[in-house]
Amino acid sequence: MSQTVNKDMTFAQVMRMHPDVVKVLAKYNLGCIGCMGAQAETLEQGCGAHGLNVDDIVNDINALFA
Repeated sequence: MSQTVNKDMTFAQVMRMHPDVVKVLAKYNLGCIGCMGAQAETLEQGCGAHGLNVDDIVNDINALFA
Protein backbone atom coordinates (compact mmCIF):
# COMPACT_ATOMS: atom_id res chain seq x y z
CA MET A 1 0.00 0.00 0.00
CA SER A 2 1.51 3.32 -1.02
CA GLN A 3 1.34 6.43 1.09
CA THR A 4 0.23 9.69 -0.44
CA VAL A 5 1.55 13.08 0.45
CA ASN A 6 -0.58 16.15 -0.28
CA LYS A 7 0.05 19.89 -0.24
CA ASP A 8 -1.96 20.38 2.97
CA MET A 9 0.39 18.26 5.09
CA THR A 10 3.05 19.94 7.19
CA PHE A 11 6.72 19.54 6.40
CA ALA A 12 7.18 17.76 9.73
CA GLN A 13 4.46 15.20 8.91
CA VAL A 14 5.99 14.46 5.54
CA MET A 15 9.57 14.21 6.82
CA ARG A 16 8.46 11.54 9.33
CA MET A 17 7.02 9.39 6.54
CA HIS A 18 10.25 8.46 4.74
CA PRO A 19 13.92 9.21 5.42
CA ASP A 20 14.55 10.30 1.81
CA VAL A 21 11.99 13.11 1.94
CA VAL A 22 14.76 15.41 3.20
CA LYS A 23 16.75 14.63 0.03
CA VAL A 24 13.82 15.66 -2.14
CA LEU A 25 13.40 18.88 -0.16
CA ALA A 26 17.14 19.57 -0.41
CA LYS A 27 16.89 19.22 -4.21
CA TYR A 28 14.64 22.30 -4.08
CA ASN A 29 16.92 24.11 -1.59
CA LEU A 30 14.44 23.69 1.26
CA GLY A 31 16.31 23.28 4.54
CA CYS A 32 13.26 22.12 6.47
CA ILE A 33 15.06 20.00 9.05
CA GLY A 34 16.36 23.01 10.94
CA CYS A 35 13.37 25.26 10.33
CA MET A 36 11.03 25.96 13.22
CA GLY A 37 8.21 26.60 10.73
CA ALA A 38 8.32 22.99 9.54
CA GLN A 39 6.15 21.90 12.47
CA ALA A 40 3.17 24.01 11.43
CA GLU A 41 3.80 25.12 7.85
CA THR A 42 2.13 23.14 5.07
CA LEU A 43 3.94 22.16 1.92
CA GLU A 44 1.79 24.64 0.00
CA GLN A 45 2.62 27.51 2.38
CA GLY A 46 6.34 26.79 2.39
CA CYS A 47 6.61 26.32 -1.34
CA GLY A 48 4.65 29.52 -1.93
CA ALA A 49 6.95 31.44 0.39
CA HIS A 50 9.96 30.17 -1.56
CA GLY A 51 8.41 30.68 -5.01
CA LEU A 52 8.34 26.93 -5.75
CA ASN A 53 5.72 24.78 -7.47
CA VAL A 54 4.17 22.65 -4.73
CA ASP A 55 2.83 20.10 -7.22
CA ASP A 56 6.35 19.30 -8.47
CA ILE A 57 7.58 18.71 -4.94
CA VAL A 58 4.56 16.64 -3.92
CA ASN A 59 5.00 14.49 -7.04
CA ASP A 60 8.70 13.96 -6.29
CA ILE A 61 7.96 13.00 -2.68
CA ASN A 62 5.14 10.62 -3.67
CA ALA A 63 7.54 8.92 -6.10
CA LEU A 64 9.39 7.65 -3.00
CA PHE A 65 6.33 5.53 -2.16
CA ALA A 66 5.74 4.15 -5.66
